[in-house]
Amino acid sequence: MAELKYLRSYPDHLQQQIKTLVDTKRLTDVLINKYPTTHGVKTNKALYDYVIEYKNRYLRQSNPLSKVIYDDKLDVLHQALGFHSYVSRIQGNKLKAKNEMRIGAVFKTGPVDFLNMIIVHELAHLKEKDHNKAFYKLCVYMEPNYHQLEFDLRVYLTHLDLIGPIY
Repeated sequence: MAELKYLRSYPDHLQQQIKTLVDTKRLTDVLINKYPTTHGVKTNKALYDYVIEYKNRYLRQSNPLSKVIYDDKLDVLHQALGFHSYVSRIQGNKLKAKNEMRIGAVFKTGPVDFLNMIIVHELAHLKEKDHNKAFYKLCVYMEPNYHQLEFDLRVYLTHLDLIGPIY
């Protein structure tokens, strides 16, 4: 039986359900039925515009984002949802901090719901640095179905790992 590395923190009964879907070759159908289409956000420019639209809708008063890109160097297992960083640069005699968001290139193709969940997760880090109660409350404010989408995204990553691409 295959290891479900993206689902390690979930209860055994949920992991068993996914293992059964993998073993009976039904996981692909389940994911396609639930998420039938992919998004059209393929370029870094389109991604930046898409994220800024989200930011302006929910976090208008937060710090600005200087860069939003797909990054093919992200290790999906350790940074599955993307990566948010604060880059400090010296300009003359001033220290300036800029916020950057990197999303794994593996998410260039996939359902729009998963991209939205990743964006919400990374935007929440503009206000809350840690994964605490306030962080998840903010995620749910921006995406009411956040927790289900996070689980489904991990199932999708499991599919990519064990079976291959869907779309």
